[in-house]
Amino acid sequence: MAPARVEEQILQREAAVASRSLRTSLLQADVCVCGGGLSGTIAAIAAARNGVSVVLVQDRPVLGGNASSEVRLWILGATSHMFNNNRYAREGGLVDEILLENLYRNPEGNPLILDTILLEKVREEPNIRLFLNTALLACDKDADRIARITAFNAQTSTMYTVAAHQFIDCTGDGTLAFLAGAPFRIGAEQRDEFGEQFAPDAEYGHMLGHSIYFYSKDAGKPVTFVAPSYALKDVEKEIPRFHRFTTKEMGCNLWWIEHGGRLDTVHDTEEIKWELWRVVYGVWDYFKNSGRFPEAANLTLEWVGTVPGKRESRRFVGPTMLRQQDIVEQRFHADAVSHGGWSLDLHPADGVYSEVDGCTQWHSKGVYQIPFSTMVCAEVPNLLYGGRIISATHVAFASTRVMATSGSNANALGLAVALCKQLGEPGSDQPLDPIQLLQKGHMATLQRDLMRFGQYLPGYKLEDADDLVRQAVSVSADKNFVLDQLPADGPPKVLVRSLAQMLPLAQGAVPVFGVTVLSAVAATTLTVQLRGSQKAYNYTPEVVLAEQTFALVAGPNALTIDFGGLDGGIVNPQTQYVFLCLLQNDGVAVATTQTRVSALMTVEHECDQAPPDDVGVDAFERWTPVRRPMGHNLALSVTPPLAAWAADNIRNGVARPTKRTNCWVPAADAARKLLTTTWATPQTIQRVVVHFDTDYDHALESVLRGHPERAIVFCVKKWRLLDLSGGAGHETELYVEDNNHLSRREAVLAAPVTTTALGVEILELNGDERHVQGGIFEVRAYA
Repeated sequence: MAPARVEEQILQREAAVASRSLRTSLLQADVCVCGGGLSGTIAAIAAARNGVSVVLVQDRPVLGGNASSEVRLWILGATSHMFNNNRYAREGGLVDEILLENLYRNPEGNPLILDTILLEKVREEPNIRLFLNTALLACDKDADRIARITAFNAQTSTMYTVAAHQFIDCTGDGTLAFLAGAPFRIGAEQRDEFGEQFAPDAEYGHMLGHSIYFYSKDAGKPVTFVAPSYALKDVEKEIPRFHRFTTKEMGCNLWWIEHGGRLDTVHDTEEIKWELWRVVYGVWDYFKNSGRFPEAANLTLEWVGTVPGKRESRRFVGPTMLRQQDIVEQRFHADAVSHGGWSLDLHPADGVYSEVDGCTQWHSKGVYQIPFSTMVCAEVPNLLYGGRIISATHVAFASTRVMATSGSNANALGLAVALCKQLGEPGSDQPLDPIQLLQKGHMATLQRDLMRFGQYLPGYKLEDADDLVRQAVSVSADKNFVLDQLPADGPPKVLVRSLAQMLPLAQGAVPVFGVTVLSAVAATTLTVQLRGSQKAYNYTPEVVLAEQTFALVAGPNALTIDFGGLDGGIVNPQTQYVFLCLLQNDGVAVATTQTRVSALMTVEHECDQAPPDDVGVDAFERWTPVRRPMGHNLALSVTPPLAAWAADNIRNGVARPTKRTNCWVPAADAARKLLTTTWATPQTIQRVVVHFDTDYDHALESVLRGHPERAIVFCVKKWRLLDLSGGAGHETELYVEDNNHLSRREAVLAAPVTTTALGVEILELNGDERHVQGGIFEVRAYA
């Protein structure tokens, strides 16, 4: 709709005066979010969707911060490019929604398209008023509380005053928290303060620097480059790791062009940016004019960042300070509201000029919890910490700082302010203070609301008393998938690395497995191990439960793997994913299958994590997946069949694989892919939430790295809700959706329906259903 026509103003005249003031505007909201990076964007949307009025103030022309087209860093978190043992670890809630939407619209990884997605998400929320190009200048307090902030938009020459009940600081540097007087730290703690053995020494340096990325493209003809006068003159002399430069690695792959760790990363940002420009243009001059890169002749410099990607500055102090041990030991927190899984990732303060590696990364054996008490301020009770400024030591920050983790925290912040509003004084618009949510009852409510929202909280289950599906007499299906035989119709897999089929086994007896060796180039041996994890919810195959060695003849071999025959038999000691490991032998090729099933995958032994003895992290093997279209399951038989995909899984309170599949998958030959929930008495239903499988193991990097799919193959594309209370032949269709590509779908019926049987029917998957069997993790129904 075109804007209303404003009567044309021919001329405006003003006489000279002593001075003038800028135009001012007063805004009021339930919450003011300062900073529109990924965290601020998500916090604002999460709050707005839960009934909170939001003013979102962003000092840049686009949203997304380091993920935006201004910086172009990929969004990553607990999945860590799928290079760790954190299976099914991708963040839930709005992080998941944004990454899946970006995959659907932008599988090529164009950062400009990501900009449009973030802007659209915010613009679609009527409860959000967005102010771009608007910089926070000051805050006013009433006693210990923030009353209002002042911000300026140079584009509109307007000074804004924003009054709100609550404030979320997602500015990156903690500008609001700093102005409000909240306690903070900069730099690294000594080892003995918190017993953190990975704390860096002065030689390594106590701060992470900034990076600037650049893109190139092939112009199709020779391109001349004349370097600006400020470009670095002697790359080989100045940059110790110069030999790592290659014209094939641009953008985020050159993250190690980093500087500023010895400077004030808040106030020296412009100086740091100029030094990074000096390096980038010097490196490009080196590519184009050193004579060492003839392949660069037709390359032109397409884009260089103008805003440095900042890693570290202030960290603010809350009731809990996350530390190295919380991450490595995966400690339990009663106020957990999010999760992390990125490595402890420290960089030398000298950055690109350092002679040591650009980073030192040590992984934990699995994901870890992040508590709400790292995000609240005891001294300023209506202030919440968002993004990378949460309460953590320098070492713990090395893991929590990444964007998807910060975005997951932001899910919690948005729902926290919504809950504070709901719990406020009756008859008053004054909400509860966020720190009061640390009370046991309130925290349980926040955790419930988060899991309803799609957030993953390791170690927690959704106990939802309002969910009618939990109260049902039964949840059933015509025929569930069972793992008995996967056909040998996939490509041969040569065991150049050890390969493991992950299998969800209940505690107790271990099945007999059949595996086909397609070819052994000569007589040899193949060792097969059954492994598990020390902690049932981890995916680190560190415990050898059983082992067999097979003598192979040259050519094909059929293996029957029966661990029950050894020493009177073995049992799986705990319900968990076990690993059927075929150890490395590059003279052996085994059969794989094209069949892909929700919550079933293979991994390969990529490397060993072998830290020094004195850094406080574990040594272990890292087993990682190969991305689709490769990464096939083993062709195998299982006797007795493995029945781990039952219909009743959809109401167990966990909406992704953990130590169980936690999902229902219909059998490929089922007459209908219909899940039926039945009640003893009629139930009135108006809203149904269904959680599909979008492969939470996939990292879904947002930019630069492309993806072969627009929608995850396991994800249900078309589905419907049915009232089945009329019996066979008397179904009533209540809701249907086509072209879905997201995990969590919410169906709100036009009018409530009263029924004793509700059906959820899968009509079509996004993947090729000849080879893909996708499922459902969760169904919830509400009056």
